Order: sequence, then C-alpha cells, then structure tokens
Amino acid sequence: MLIKNIVLLIILAVTFVSSCFACKDNEDKPNIVFILIDDMAWADVGYNGGAAGFYETPNIDAVATDGIIFNRFYPGGPNCSPSRSCIMSGMYVPRTKIYTPGTEAKGNPADMRFFVPAKDREDDEYVLDSRDALDPSVSSIAEVLKTVGYVTSKIGKWHLGPDKQGFDEWTSDGINKNDEKYYNDPLATDRMTESACDFMERNRDTTFFLYFAPWDVHKPLAAKKEVVAKYKKKWEKRLDKSIKWSPTYAAMIEVVDNCIGQLRYKLRGLGLEENTLFMVVSDNGGLANYTNNLPLKGAKGAIYEGGIRTLGTAVWPNKITPGTKTDYPITGVDMLPTFAELSGAKLPKNQAVDGISFAELLKTNNDMCERSIFWHYPFYIPGVPPNKGFTGDIILPIYGTDIMNWRAVPASAIMKGDWKLIYFYEYEKYELYNLANDISEEHNIAQSYPEKAIELYDELKKWTKETGADIPAILNPDFRH
Repeated sequence: MLIKNIVLLIILAVTFVSSCFACKDNEDKPNIVFILIDDMAWADVGYNGGAAGFYETPNIDAVATDGIIFNRFYPGGPNCSPSRSCIMSGMYVPRTKIYTPGTEAKGNPADMRFFVPAKDREDDEYVLDSRDALDPSVSSIAEVLKTVGYVTSKIGKWHLGPDKQGFDEWTSDGINKNDEKYYNDPLATDRMTESACDFMERNRDTTFFLYFAPWDVHKPLAAKKEVVAKYKKKWEKRLDKSIKWSPTYAAMIEVVDNCIGQLRYKLRGLGLEENTLFMVVSDNGGLANYTNNLPLKGAKGAIYEGGIRTLGTAVWPNKITPGTKTDYPITGVDMLPTFAELSGAKLPKNQAVDGISFAELLKTNNDMCERSIFWHYPFYIPGVPPNKGFTGDIILPIYGTDIMNWRAVPASAIMKGDWKLIYFYEYEKYELYNLANDISEEHNIAQSYPEKAIELYDELKKWTKETGADIPAILNPDFRH
C-alpha cells in the first residue's frame, strides 16, 4: 500500500511539473491573429485621416491606440497575389514568380513597349516565368508554425493556388471549403467572423495561428443596404463635396472594421487577449477610382507609395507599449521570420528567407539595422494616371507622346532608409525620392543626388540578378509609338 501511494505521488508530481512546463511553453508562444484586408488604402483608416474623415474605423484605430502603428508598412507587391506570396512564404516575388493576378499583363498589347504575356494577345511566343500559385514545396507560415504545435486556420481570400500550404482548417467564406471568390457577397465577412470566433473558442487551450483575409474592400463594391444608407446620409450632410466619396466603399470599410472589433472582443472573452499578437494590415494600396490615397502618390498597381504602402498596426497587451509608432520600414517578407521567432520555430532550410524578424521592435520599439527592401513588377496594368481626379493629371512621357495608358509598367524599386529609387524598364530611366522630405514623391531628385541614385541602382540590379527576376527584354514589334 505504501509503495502504491509513493508511485501515485510520483505520477502526480511528474504530471504537475509537465503541466507547468506546458503552461510555460504556451505562455512563451503567443497566439497569432493576422488580418489581411483586401485593397484598403493607407489613408482609409482614421489614424491616417480616414480619407479626409469620411470613413469610420474605430476598431482599427483602437488597435493602433492600444498597440503599435507601422507608419511604413509594405506588404510586398502593388496588388494582391504578389503581396500575399511575400507574406506567406517570406520570399520576394522574383523567387515565387507570382508577379500579378492572372499571370498576364492587362490592357491593349499595342501600347506595351515590351512583348510580354498579355490577356488580349493570342500569340505569346515569349513567356516570362509568371505563376499563379505557390509551389507546394514552399514552406508557408502555417507549415513553419505547425512544427512547434500551432493549430492553423485560413479563412477568406487566398489567391495563391490550390495547395493549402499546411493549414489545418481552410474555408473561403467561413463555411465553404472551396476556392470560390466572394467579392460580391455583402454577408461573407459576417460568416467569416463567426467562423473565426468559433475557431478561437475551439482552440482556446492550445496555441493557434489565424490567417483572416476578408474579401472587402475589393471591387465590385457591395455592402449591406442599411450601412450604405448611413453613408449616403453622411455624404448628403457633408459640406465639402469636392471629392465624391462612395457610400458603398465606406460601408465596406465599416463592415471590416466591425469584424475586427468582434474578433478582439472574442479574444478578450476567452481570456486570450494578453497572449495573442493581433495584427491588421492591407495587401496593397487603394484603387484610384474608389478611394483617395493622398498624400501618397499613385494607387493599387503602381510602385509609387500609394500602391505599395498600406495601413499596418498591431496590439499585444503587456508586450507592445500602447501608443507606439515606428517609421522603420516593415515588408511582407518579414512576417514569416517574425512569427517564427515569436513561436520558437526554426526557419525553413528548403528556401530563401528574404525578410528579417521585427519581434524585438514589437517589444522594445528599439531602432533596427538599416537594410534595403525591394519590389519587382514586369507587367502592365491599364488605368488612369496616378491620383487623377485628386491632384490633376500626372503624365509620364511615353517616347514623344503625352499619352498615359498605364498605372503600372515594368519596373523595379529599392528602398533604403528614407531613400527610394524606382527604375522603369518601360522608359529606361530611374526616379529618386527622399520620403522623409517628400512623402508624396513629387520631386524626382536623381539629378541632384547622382551618386546616391547610382549606388541604389547598382544594388537594385544586383538584387534582380540574385533573385532571378524576370525582366522584359524583347521589344514589341506591334508597339505603336
């Protein structure tokens, strides 16, 4: 009997110690909720002006107040799929080859100086290596976190191909386990939010990664009628009608903002808020015809700031100091190494990891080492010139004409500190800006600082070569000058 009691005590002691270590392990590994809004502009959130005060984002603003604002957050590309590939893989787009949604240039091929794959061309003899899916061999954030015990869920937009990249749970609208698009469904965000809350509740006793990607505020614009009606009344009462805001777009922003508030409320109710990194970003700049990206130049599709800089904010009670702001540039490829460090996971050895961890920045807001970050886009996107309708026509010369057919042409860019250089293959020229003095990129200072321009251009060329960037090289025989 004595021996049995001793054995029982030993078992209880081992169980207690093991449970304590498990608790400690869970405390050291935060839950991660990563919210990636579709097409929401840097200037759309209240803390950046709420597009001149017309939009309402109290819940996103609360995240910013309670946590940190990334003044310079860059998802990785000028539109959705390139940015999402950077975020999920930790690799720049020349490595994933996901350059543009649909893999082809859009617009009239006769206006393209280079012969590239185009949607309206049938004879694509020359094909850039352009893909619409991550290679299944790529280790995603989900796969990296699963190595240290995380349960993972993807809810919403994916845009990276049929492979599920290691997610335990997968739905496109919170219910349907398919690859359908839900752009035109005003209730999709509600279903997704309910599903996300259920996922967190079911996994409250483990550690989880929730990748929550609303279909809003992407076009076609569709929102709940009662919310649209609210903003129609707001527009009617607005004294300044110099810019015609879309009540439907504003309603879509409110719906997304409400879901963010609901997710935080659920975490708080489950007692998980203090051990959860809760991050809200967008995948690219706003679309020019629907919102106002000012003071940033350009819009979705462009490598100007209006196309690649987005809102970015995060909250983590007792880790991130409330009211923190940072001007350190964070980019999409930094997500995987950051989440790996926070979770204690090892970085994948089967692929390059181009980003760096900003885990220490979250906790201390200490300055990090200056480094260069990059963009590459080898295709064309039609549309109005940057900010047309907001700041007047901004025309780039196209070989002796004053026609502006594109909001994006083949280009690469490098940013180092406050310096940013864009090289346009289309025009065979570069532009240099200092964002600390010129956030709107109004003054090309390449001629005033030739040594800096050459330094950055040489580094950019080296990067495109090292990453195997696909660069248009064959001139279009049908190009109309």
